[in-house]
Amino acid sequence: MWNPNAMDNRQMEKRVVIGRVRPTWARNMPEAREDDDKSDQEVGVMPHSEPPSPTETWEQQNKQEDKYDVFGKVMLLGDSGVGKTCMLVRFRDGTFLSGNYISTVGIDFRNKVVTVDGVKVKLQIWDTAGQERFRSVTHAYYRDAHALLLLYDVTNKISFDNIRAWLGEIREYAQDDVVIMLLGNKSDSGLERAVRREEGQRLAREYQVAFMETSAKTGLNVEAAFAHVARALVAKANPVDPARLAVRAQPSQEQRSSCPPCS
Repeated sequence: MWNPNAMDNRQMEKRVVIGRVRPTWARNMPEAREDDDKSDQEVGVMPHSEPPSPTETWEQQNKQEDKYDVFGKVMLLGDSGVGKTCMLVRFRDGTFLSGNYISTVGIDFRNKVVTVDGVKVKLQIWDTAGQERFRSVTHAYYRDAHALLLLYDVTNKISFDNIRAWLGEIREYAQDDVVIMLLGNKSDSGLERAVRREEGQRLAREYQVAFMETSAKTGLNVEAAFAHVARALVAKANPVDPARLAVRAQPSQEQRSSCPPCS
């Protein structure tokens, strides 16, 4: 039986944590407290272990989740149906949710450790419901987020038009220094496109946020988007040359097709 008090001193290493310190037993439970203050973020000590799944032992889980240097909470935001869950599954598991699936209800999260510039970053990625009736629930999680990936569907003009409203909510509820990235998802849709890439770029420049077009179906720029967020979190923990945070997008399908053939 898993015992949260069975950790030895070696499992209590000090690491950079962008966020609050939570007890081990509470780390799988959503945290939403209305009395939290925006200035509460701190660098602290966190035991980096979670209760194991039924298919793996405590030791196996601990080895996987305990090896990181920086921790950050990332939220996926945007209208319902823009592909937030597909984006998370593609990044976390390398697969695509094809066919019909049930829309996200409420909020859920998954963890993944990535390495950027030699630094291991643990991303706790929160998948949120885009429906209006769940907005009040989502708002409670904004203030603890360190990065926000704001998605729209390039085949759905309304989802793009609603980005300004989402950015307004972010300004109201999130941390002042939260990392924000705008993603135009479903870029593989071709003739179904309703939002041009230039429109997304222009909106991103207006709000001074990073921008990429992505495809959860093909995987285009999914890894690159999370890598950009991870670099930004590392920079917040250890300030570096801003040039290192330049967005590194993969070439689009159109760009790849225009390249000369390999000799």
